Amino acid sequence: MKARIKWVENVCFIGESETGHAVVLDGAPDAGGRNLGMRPMEMLLIGMGACTSFDVVTILKKARQPVTDCVAEIDATRADEVPKVFTKIHVHFVVTGKGLNPAQVERAVKLSAEKYCSASIMLGKAAEISHDFEIVEAAS
Repeated sequence: MKARIKWVENVCFIGESETGHAVVLDGAPDAGGRNLGMRPMEMLLIGMGACTSFDVVTILKKARQPVTDCVAEIDATRADEVPKVFTKIHVHFVVTGKGLNPAQVERAVKLSAEKYCSASIMLGKAAEISHDFEIVEAAS
């Protein structure tokens, strides 16, 4: 996997993936930025959330669960001192579907956390990561 990060100005960068997608990253005004994009650490957290959500949805679909929506709400804490790494990350999944089996949702979350989500497992080397979920019954 390859990526390219191009400096634009001040603390603003364009990140490009080898698949041809781009994203703007920028700092807060007090750090010399113009707030034109996400902060790099926000991007890291969002990447982890997308990775684990991908797993949960895929696992539920393979288990023939009628999942219609999945939202990962993430709350993270960073160290006070440099390097300001994540020290705690909590992922709360809100999974919506018609008649979802709670045991299957729990299994999907656990498999993602312990086996499949490369981003979560990598960040788990530095941070304490926890997960929980709630199931929302889809409207008829």
